Amino acid sequence: MSERAGPSAEISFDDFMRVDIRIGTIVSAEPFPEARKPAFKLVIDFGPEIGQKKSSAQITVRHSLDELVGRQVMAVVNFPPRQIGPVRSEVLTLGFPDEAGHVVLAAPSHPVPNGARLF
Repeated sequence: MSERAGPSAEISFDDFMRVDIRIGTIVSAEPFPEARKPAFKLVIDFGPEIGQKKSSAQITVRHSLDELVGRQVMAVVNFPPRQIGPVRSEVLTLGFPDEAGHVVLAAPSHPVPNGARLF
């Protein structure tokens, strides 16, 4: 998908509600040298109902490891897991491309409880 593409086709509200986007706090972040494209391995805490989930995130240009732990991020939690090299990525961490196409994480402007759902 091109980061400058026009809007997608119209969907129903029910379609939107099937995508489960939650907030979680990164509890660990480490390099992922085995990934084809530069990435970090993240463990994100989505609260007691969902628990901690792993994610591979291509965020190495705009984010550093030392700034990630403790940061809240948004992720899709109901996609099937994907095997990315030796890591089973359980959630899709969300972000937007900057002017150069590097990913900037999507996050709330104020802290919210882990596991809160986007609506």
